[in-house]
Amino acid sequence: QVQLVESGGGLVQPGGSLRLSCAASGSIFSINAMGWYRRTPGKQREWVAGITSGGSINYADSVKGRFTISRDNAKNTVYLQMNSLKPEDTAVYYCKADTIRLDYWGKGTLVTVSS
Repeated sequence: QVQLVESGGGLVQPGGSLRLSCAASGSIFSINAMGWYRRTPGKQREWVAGITSGGSINYADSVKGRFTISRDNAKNTVYLQMNSLKPEDTAVYYCKADTIRLDYWGKGTLVTVSS
């Protein structure tokens, strides 16, 4: 079992920045990769960024150059630094952990980009 808790969401003006955190606990050793997804009302959940246990990183085209995913192994935490935020980035952001057997999701944190 892996437990994920996201934090760091909030209200920010267009052009602003936020840093999301995803703290993992439980069977950390079983995690192969972690990622961030987001969901806007009326839309499907969208993949945003991912990082593997080997350190490979990928981003969705919509956030490339603005968002940065990173991890702190000592704290079992993955971060999503979001810069130059746009109103269309407004969504609930979810953290996901991939293991061999199962995928685990956090409950999400709301990011609202509005003036």
